[in-house]
Amino acid sequence: MTLNETFTLKDVKLMNKKVNYHGFFHVDELTFKHKLFSGGWSAEVKREVFERGDAVAVLAYDPQSDQVILVEQIRVPILSRIHSKHEQSPWLLELAAGMVEPNETPEEVARRELLEETGLEAIQLNKITHFYPSPGGCSERIDLYLAWVDATKAKGIHGLASEHEDIRVHVMSRINAYNKVVSGEIVSAPTMIGLQWLMMNYSALEVVVKSDTI
Repeated sequence: MTLNETFTLKDVKLMNKKVNYHGFFHVDELTFKHKLFSGGWSAEVKREVFERGDAVAVLAYDPQSDQVILVEQIRVPILSRIHSKHEQSPWLLELAAGMVEPNETPEEVARRELLEETGLEAIQLNKITHFYPSPGGCSERIDLYLAWVDATKAKGIHGLASEHEDIRVHVMSRINAYNKVVSGEIVSAPTMIGLQWLMMNYSALEVVVKSDTI
């Protein structure tokens, strides 16, 4: 191969796929070979993959007031980290987010989760990007959306009782939200990515808002 050669799906041979666990999540064991950068093929490799499904995260932003809407809820997996000096509470500040159900589009999920978790409807909805939060062991893909909202309507406690959700809404300035990323108070990866994107692209959004009001 050349140093500039790009590997694709054709450069992987899936030999076997076995389901090791199937519940709310499931774990697959994959046996495969792949081409090597140095040339030739690898030996057979076995890896376990955590199949979590696909998710959507929504950056709810009011361009008129320059505010973002975040949600706060308990995240039970964090309990195992509370002994660490780095984590003090399992309640996290996050973007509204949820899993993609069968026969749903990511955009439908974005609108549904925004309404369920914040009580807000998106005035405008645009996809920002997609990413894999932990590709070394998990197949989950997250689609990140920007929702323009009216922050004056954001308040109260939300979530589905049937899913034991207890979600508190927070409205704060874009700068304040980003400062919580810098200080380490916000540690949810999709939330950090969304707020960093907003800081990088705020000027362009401001131009769009001004042009829409002319």
